[in-house]
Amino acid sequence: MKKPKLTYWGLLTAAMVALPTVTNASSNPIAENKEEKTKINVSISRYQNVVTGKVTDENGIALAGVNILEKGTSNGTTSDFDGNYSISVANDATLVFSYIGFGTNEIKVAGQSTINVTLSEGVQLEEFIIVGSRTAPRSNTDTPLPVDVLPAKELTSTGQVTFDKALQYKIPSFNTVQTPVNDATSLLDPYEIRNMGPSRTLILINGKRKNLSALLYTQTSPGRGETGADISAIPTDAIKRVEILRDGASAQYGSDAIAGVMNIILKDSPETGSATLRGGITSEGDGEMYGIAVNNGTPIGDDKGFVNYTVDLSKVNLANRPGTVDAEGEAGDFGADLSTVQEFLGRRPDAGNINGSPETAAAKFSANFGYDISDNTELYANAAYVYKNVNSFANYRTPYWRTVDDFPYLADFFPGNNPNTAGGYDGYLPTFEGLLSDYNGTVGFRSTINDWNVDLSFTTGGNLQTYKVNNSHNRNFVYSPSTWVDANGNGTIDDGEVTESSQLYRENSPRSFDPGGTRFSHNVGNIDISRLLSDKISIGFGAEFRTETFEVIEGGLASYDGGGADSFAGNTPQNSGKFNRYNIGGYFSLDYDVTDAFLLSGTVRAENYSDFGGAFVYKFSSRYKFSDALTLRGSVSSGFRAPTLHQIYTQKAQYSFIPGQGIQVGGLVNNVSSQAQLLGIPQLDAETSNNFTIGVGGKINNHFSYTLDYYNIAVKDRIVLSTEIGPTEAGNTALDQVLADNNLSDVSFFVNALDTRTSGLDVVLSYKEIALGAGNLDFNLSGNYTFQNERDGAVKNPTLVENAGQSVVNDTQEALFFTSRPRTKWILGANYQLDKLGISLNNTYFGKTTFKQQGMDPNIRTEFTPKVVTDLGFNYNATDKLTLALNINNILNVLPEWSFKAENAAGETLLADPAQVKTQSNLITFNQRYSQMTYDGYHFSQLGTLFNLSVNYKF
Repeated sequence: MKKPKLTYWGLLTAAMVALPTVTNASSNPIAENKEEKTKINVSISRYQNVVTGKVTDENGIALAGVNILEKGTSNGTTSDFDGNYSISVANDATLVFSYIGFGTNEIKVAGQSTINVTLSEGVQLEEFIIVGSRTAPRSNTDTPLPVDVLPAKELTSTGQVTFDKALQYKIPSFNTVQTPVNDATSLLDPYEIRNMGPSRTLILINGKRKNLSALLYTQTSPGRGETGADISAIPTDAIKRVEILRDGASAQYGSDAIAGVMNIILKDSPETGSATLRGGITSEGDGEMYGIAVNNGTPIGDDKGFVNYTVDLSKVNLANRPGTVDAEGEAGDFGADLSTVQEFLGRRPDAGNINGSPETAAAKFSANFGYDISDNTELYANAAYVYKNVNSFANYRTPYWRTVDDFPYLADFFPGNNPNTAGGYDGYLPTFEGLLSDYNGTVGFRSTINDWNVDLSFTTGGNLQTYKVNNSHNRNFVYSPSTWVDANGNGTIDDGEVTESSQLYRENSPRSFDPGGTRFSHNVGNIDISRLLSDKISIGFGAEFRTETFEVIEGGLASYDGGGADSFAGNTPQNSGKFNRYNIGGYFSLDYDVTDAFLLSGTVRAENYSDFGGAFVYKFSSRYKFSDALTLRGSVSSGFRAPTLHQIYTQKAQYSFIPGQGIQVGGLVNNVSSQAQLLGIPQLDAETSNNFTIGVGGKINNHFSYTLDYYNIAVKDRIVLSTEIGPTEAGNTALDQVLADNNLSDVSFFVNALDTRTSGLDVVLSYKEIALGAGNLDFNLSGNYTFQNERDGAVKNPTLVENAGQSVVNDTQEALFFTSRPRTKWILGANYQLDKLGISLNNTYFGKTTFKQQGMDPNIRTEFTPKVVTDLGFNYNATDKLTLALNINNILNVLPEWSFKAENAAGETLLADPAQVKTQSNLITFNQRYSQMTYDGYHFSQLGTLFNLSVNYKF
């Protein structure tokens, strides 16, 4: 079987390592051309010998696309699809043969006319990266920037169901979390790099920008007030490798790259594929998972191109982890008779609540395409579509919370088995059902024109989320004409007979609602041009034009009228609509290899947005390679993040848990609304940042490598979703008027409220191929430690809020931003390969996190106990084609644990009183509904041990 021809970038990176005296592809003119036989324009007079031959691997299989270079010159070629090559060289020349994934050979010509070469596998694919440079790819030992590179096998070895959860247990600076009962958040879990929130990491697919999600996180959870791309929707089987640039990159890639860039490289093999069956279950016997994925490739047109495609179908059942609800707390919150509450909880100790991991069904499709139009021009494309259906639940409405005394028709709407209430009414459990569609696609071509590398592309993408609420009601909704009933549910009265003193109730609310949803889409055009001006200097420049559209989809009348459906109100007509903008940007990059060891690199970028104006940013980086064992690198850059359309235009009523008050209805007003003008809320501006990184790295020998990188990120005018601003004591301000007019308990909005500073250290250590018995053992240790993550200066409150004695950022908000993710996280992994059996053991240490829940006494805090989660995996190659894998994630069934900690002497006094401790605990867990993880989130899964089995068959 023929080896697949390398892509343009693959040839370029392979050529790079062929040069012992050249440290990067910018010094290698051969990298400019992607040809089956590439010839460089050089003087022919010095060549006296034509050398031909064939390049194969150790099994005698021809290798296509091998780079053959005359050492010390720019003269080179590549092998054709039969492994054959021909090159004119001097009689005393040395030929350098290099191929990605294989070791490099150097052979002296010494007058020979035929040289056949066998290359041995050795250099691993993960040593090559594309992200981080706009001139040419580099290896991660030569780049001046810290980059994590994960091949596909590293992702699948985790046994995690989705791509984002696999990253959680492979990248220390990456964190994601499932949040219980957070409405639309169940469709897409928030993630972040270096505790910077999901909106400050740019996601690329094959180097092209992926669309944002339509979801804006508005609940009290990590990522509150932000949005990000749906990386959980990307099928793991379609991924070749992942490159994570842990450094600010706004100058190279534009907005959203303050914390870093994640580049997902899709599989491009034209001839190999596999089918994988997966199944799993938790140790509690729930959360069952079933899935099948097929990845395959096919060549096109006499091996001129390829198509590689992936289909992934999966289903994950509900996993429920409710707490045991406290009767005294319930009676106090809802003003109910204690005996009534105790009777209900005696039958339903968890108050009927369902929280944990929702039921999810997903269908994912991906395709990657490449075709050689000519010797130096390639047409490429990729596309993906994902459909996801998520079924979750709101809080159970107990019969002492939503009572038949208040709403007599509830007994008919939600008949139950309670003998103590009319009709046996026993409360009801509203559902929240979400449908998500996500698509992205790119088409483009790369060519070499007069020694200029040109890349033109068009990218489109979108995300649609629509919702359904079932088994609920709208207690204020009335059809026209309406029907009313008296307090005992007897008789009916027409609208015209209703008076203010009538003790009457509407009886005709529906039980199913269409709250609407949100949609986001973008179209992006890119042109990227680069050239090697000499063996020392390479340049790159380009431009991007992007249009974005955000739509709030109107809900059905019953979903929003009169306050909306109980548990989740729909989008009103006045809050719905389409909103769009465009921006154009351009960049220029220069790489200068001062010497073989010393690299200087710089990029500048200018952007202009149609809605908030322009930005100019820069990045300078450098690397000095003392030896293979020690490289010093660093960078300094500025960055920016434009406010998303979601943040500018979202306006809605939302239900949320208020400690001690149960569920209340608040309002989110946008910055361009009349309410915002009345409140004196300024319009949003872009965030700006300054990043500084310095680090060391190297390879001590063929077995041991290391990197240590310090980072410091300062963000100015950080955009936050304010805390809930309530009425003033006087009750006569513009704020009070807005709340009263809209029947709201509070109001929140977006504002450039904070300057922040985050600093820390990333460590990656790897020791491979340790001989142990008849097998080989690999060790890796990686970690992230946060030195500083805090507010820099005072909160920037609007005048009206300041005058009301309130703040848009309270202790709860600050905890979400700065302490709700682990201060440190470490991953110690070991892999042992013995013939056909592979064993992996991963230990992930989640460090301390602290929180200040809303409503809790300010003299105490909650603190999550550091924990180690251990994953064990077995991989058995039964045949050359059949592989069995068993993963036991969290084998020791470690669960999150938290406790109260005192801030001062007053806090110590409080914690010495069990009654007060119980009161505080009830406040933040909604009377123990969320006793295991608290309502506001946690730092790793609450599901405990998970068993996953997969069977993979290679085609």
